[in-house]
Amino acid sequence: MVTHRWKKSKTTTYNINYHIIWCVKYRRKLLIDDVDTRLKQLLIEKSKEIGVIIEKMETDKDHIHLFVTSDPTKAIHWIVQQFKGYTSRILRKEISIIRTRVPSLWTRSYYVETIGHISDKVILKYIEEQKNH
Repeated sequence: MVTHRWKKSKTTTYNINYHIIWCVKYRRKLLIDDVDTRLKQLLIEKSKEIGVIIEKMETDKDHIHLFVTSDPTKAIHWIVQQFKGYTSRILRKEISIIRTRVPSLWTRSYYVETIGHISDKVILKYIEEQKNH
């Protein structure tokens, strides 16, 4: 949950939040059970490595929603590339059903929108409700 509206570095005060969505190739319903659990573990690992905070994440069988906070030095396309590349590589290596069902885990595209402080609660609630679909 977002606890402070602004973050600070030596030279910058910022509030940069993104709602990111991307899909499994061919919208195959692979993000279930152990795959879902492992995907979330990998995303947390990678977020710590690259210095991005995952405020909330949830999957819905064939796509994932992330609500992330970043600093202004990290481009959104780089963040998404890091998440998608890392999780695809590891999951394809560890879970054979992924290798047999899709030639690559993720589609090349993604959706992103910036989130201001007013709509934080709306996005968090929306992502939380994705599990119910």
